[in-house]
Amino acid sequence: MDILSQDIKYLQGVGPNRALLLANELGIKTVGDLLGYYPYKYVDRSRIYQISEIDGNMPYVQLCGQIFSFDTVGEGRAKRLIAHFADGTGSIDLVWFQGIKYAAKSYDCRVPYIVFGKPTVFNGHIQIAHPEIEKAPDHLREQARTTGNLFEGETLNPQPSTLSSQRSALNAQPSTPNAHFRPSYNTSEKMKRSGLNSAAMAKLTANMFNLLKEPLAETLPPYIVQQHHLISYDEAVRNIHYPASSDILRRAQLRLKFEELFYVQLNILRYVKDRQLRYKGLVFNTIGDHFNGFFYNHLPFQLTEAQKRVIREIRADMKSGRQMNRLLQGDVGSGKTLVALMVALIAIDNGCQACIMAPTEILAEQHLATLREFLGDLPVRVELLTGTVKGKKRTAVLQGLVTGDINILVGTHAVIEDNVLFNKLGLVVIDEQHRFGVAQRAKLWMKNAIPPHVLVMTATPIPRTLAMTLYGDLDVSVIDELPPGRKPIRTVHMFDAHRQRIYQLMNRELALGRQIYIVYPLIQETAKMDLKDLEAGFEEIRQAFPHHQVGKVHGKMKPIDKDAEMQRFINHETHILVSTTVIEVGVNVPNASVMIIENAERFGLSQLHQLRGRVGRGADQSYCVLVTKFEIGETTRRRIQVMVDTTDGFEIAEEDLKLRGPGDLEGTQQSGMAFDLKIANLARDGQILNLARDTAQAVIISDPEERNPQNDILWRRLRELRKSNVNWGAIS
Repeated sequence: MDILSQDIKYLQGVGPNRALLLANELGIKTVGDLLGYYPYKYVDRSRIYQISEIDGNMPYVQLCGQIFSFDTVGEGRAKRLIAHFADGTGSIDLVWFQGIKYAAKSYDCRVPYIVFGKPTVFNGHIQIAHPEIEKAPDHLREQARTTGNLFEGETLNPQPSTLSSQRSALNAQPSTPNAHFRPSYNTSEKMKRSGLNSAAMAKLTANMFNLLKEPLAETLPPYIVQQHHLISYDEAVRNIHYPASSDILRRAQLRLKFEELFYVQLNILRYVKDRQLRYKGLVFNTIGDHFNGFFYNHLPFQLTEAQKRVIREIRADMKSGRQMNRLLQGDVGSGKTLVALMVALIAIDNGCQACIMAPTEILAEQHLATLREFLGDLPVRVELLTGTVKGKKRTAVLQGLVTGDINILVGTHAVIEDNVLFNKLGLVVIDEQHRFGVAQRAKLWMKNAIPPHVLVMTATPIPRTLAMTLYGDLDVSVIDELPPGRKPIRTVHMFDAHRQRIYQLMNRELALGRQIYIVYPLIQETAKMDLKDLEAGFEEIRQAFPHHQVGKVHGKMKPIDKDAEMQRFINHETHILVSTTVIEVGVNVPNASVMIIENAERFGLSQLHQLRGRVGRGADQSYCVLVTKFEIGETTRRRIQVMVDTTDGFEIAEEDLKLRGPGDLEGTQQSGMAFDLKIANLARDGQILNLARDTAQAVIISDPEERNPQNDILWRRLRELRKSNVNWGAIS
């Protein structure tokens, strides 16, 4: 059997219990899985420091010397073992608070050791707690034996010349992976409690490489390896775990990052090609009375150049004969709903129906009201289907869809139910798509014999590198202009101590007849988190503003109660709405001019931007107040400053990607990403991603039938990587 397919429990140092732990905590079940579990950092063990060089502010250091005495200090839990260690230039203490008996038994005086750890200062003396210790190499031990002990009795007797020569000899040794760059592996708390810490994982990987005598099989075609001057797969994997030098580590990272991103992009582009071949789209050639009647007689305001460009791009897709899958990105308030309506009118002009799916009933109802207001007296029937539409009304909607009398259906998840049938569904618009799972979108996509055109809309700006990976099978359109007349939102950062200034702003805006949002990260305060909670904030605001109606909305409310409270705010019956992030998406109240976000340090940048987008939807000047405690870290301060400096959603999204990483950004967990990225980082590896995508595109173009012998290795590898993945590639 292939070694890489071997059960991990048979690897030296594992066994059944550790195998179960590795499988449950890290998903490592085979030797091959362990091979692909890369270190997250490396510690340079290539230099031996002198004790006289180090201080308590340095990172990890490596020393060469001898223990000249031991002391046991304290009693009970305060007991600790201290080894006095010297190298001829000075001395430090090695300290153990746990494993005292083991340490006292394991290490001897006057034996040359290599000591590794982080120096700290205690009571004015440098110490290293729980150091890594190993006997010095044979040549140093022999040199120590022939030149005499470094220490006589218990008295420190420095011999700098001897130690200097030993240190020089060790520093001059050729680079050996096990000696110089030590890998550090991420492990869980459960693993650490069972003895499987980073050092133990390193021992397992070392045991693994002892088994791998033969070179690992190549995973890229030779022409791609040569074209991009990549090292071999075997060399890359061995050096990603135990790099022989910083240069080979960099080359190993480049090779593995490229390969990882290349296969992600190849998978995406392969299914784009497959979909184009398999799924012919409805051809919308006609621009008729519905579109023209709206454009010339009912358009509420002049389209921006960005809206015009996007409509042209969508129009080209819908008359091309191929099924459209397009992502429409547009910041909050950029006019995506108007674009969706005009595209729907093209579908209607070509004898088809359109469906717009929203993540919440409130948002669906707002879409319905907005579309009806836009359409006026045009002969276009728009209906709503949500979980609360029942009885005769629901029956009438379902019948109208089957007969074709309903032109546009607006709804929530209810529209994907099996009994919802269309006469001829030609266009599906999915708003805030990251709120839907892939399988849910698939059901809507299958409601017509010929797949309908799909327009996916999001107000969450997506960095280009992330979009190429998450939505690489969609064409992308961007509305990067706001409609005329909108004023940029003024964003300010205030501390808790500025409460009276915040209240002054609120009073001023309330006096002008405006409305205010106040958002909290928690519903009720917990003992573990010292945050201002919604319930306490609600009472505080009611007392501070006794002459104004204060509402409250949070996710634990019953949907009917939450919707009723939201409706009161929409109808201007409530002046101040105290809420959690349930108001983040879609609520449109043009009269709201102030967004106050308490404990803003608890939110990500994209979420702060979404919340800010709830105001600034009318012609009045709007404000966003980010409230934090005074003691915040440098990274948090940087995030808050980004919000103050810009309202550009794409700039904010790029910064969010750098600060938080792709795995933490909202929506990525349901995105249908083909593979988990083990080594590539979309925030930092944009150039490698572009190179990988261009290479994958060239493969698809040159080998569309996948029959070129030089690509056999490539298609075989892709099948191996995809064994455990569901093919959602054709569904957006």
